[in-house]
Amino acid sequence: MNSQNQNNRVIYLDLLRAFAVIMMVQGHTMHTFLMEEYRTLDSAFYSIWHMMRGFTAPIFMFTAGCVFAYLFKRKNLPFFENPRVKKGLIRFLTLLSLGYFLRYPTHKIIDFSEVSYQRMLSFVSVDALHLIAFGILFIIAVEYVSEKLKIKDSYLFIGLTLFFFVLAIPFRSINFIEILPLPVAAYFNYDTGSFFPLFPWAGYVLSGAYLGYHLAKNPGIYLQKFFSYNLILTGLILIGLSFLLKITLEFYVINENFWNAYPTLPYFRIGVVLLLNGLISLISRSVNRLPKVVNLLGRHTLSVYVVHLIILYGWVFSPGFYYKFSKTLNVFESIGAVIIMISLMSGMVLLIEKIKKSRNIKLNLYLFGKKIKALVH
Repeated sequence: MNSQNQNNRVIYLDLLRAFAVIMMVQGHTMHTFLMEEYRTLDSAFYSIWHMMRGFTAPIFMFTAGCVFAYLFKRKNLPFFENPRVKKGLIRFLTLLSLGYFLRYPTHKIIDFSEVSYQRMLSFVSVDALHLIAFGILFIIAVEYVSEKLKIKDSYLFIGLTLFFFVLAIPFRSINFIEILPLPVAAYFNYDTGSFFPLFPWAGYVLSGAYLGYHLAKNPGIYLQKFFSYNLILTGLILIGLSFLLKITLEFYVINENFWNAYPTLPYFRIGVVLLLNGLISLISRSVNRLPKVVNLLGRHTLSVYVVHLIILYGWVFSPGFYYKFSKTLNVFESIGAVIIMISLMSGMVLLIEKIKKSRNIKLNLYLFGKKIKALVH
């Protein structure tokens, strides 16, 4: 693959990541500040925003799986020679630790005696970081099993995606709290207050991994129009089939709980995500270079995620804006808050990159100095 194609490939993936992180930041910020009186489906603005927010998490998780699987398979190395195994395991531990750290329920570090049951539920609830952590672990496990058993990665990714989607329905009616330890039960359904239990949410990460595997195995394929059109067509078919199945299952009422109301929802969401991927791949064909800040937002997704959550929702040692200013702004003020938050995150990633470059320059100068001294002596 030539350098131009490689550059375009990076643009495609960075566009996906940047779009996902911007959607996430605006969704959390708007949800924090918008007044209750504007949160009605009678409002065209809120209806559109509410619909878009329903796709934010699937896009974010699908993209995480796509990027990790692409990087894992890009060099096509044996499992134990692949540096992405170690990096992935470190990423798993990092994400999982941060997920619990952000919800830590007490100042006393290891003394939980004064923590209420509700606070404990909040602490063990599964959020995006926990979910993506296990998604990465599942991708690594798939690659290991695939190599050992000589099964195509793609078959395993599709099978596991369906596994998490299909079992999500019966698992909703099982009280896992009675049969499993609370921290473990939180990963199976919504009963403990988890936002993103493994069933069905891990399916979005693994379906993204399927696309990442396909991109890695077919270098430059996304530059072909048929690839984009196939994604768009597949997305439209899934969207259409999900609505047909919904009607068949007699779910006629679309209400404010629409996004969690019917069992074909995961397929509908994947359809929309594939449609979006197709459109972004079309755009990437005509883009030679992304603005630096867009590229960096995609590259520093984890930093953006953690920092903006602390600003909005706080953590055990400091409250966030949510506790004093929740639902206090009108539409235009909330949009202003979104712009400010995205600007802050953009400034942060630019600063991070500047610090990294400064450190690299100092390190290179230090190594260069050592070489000069060695030559002199």
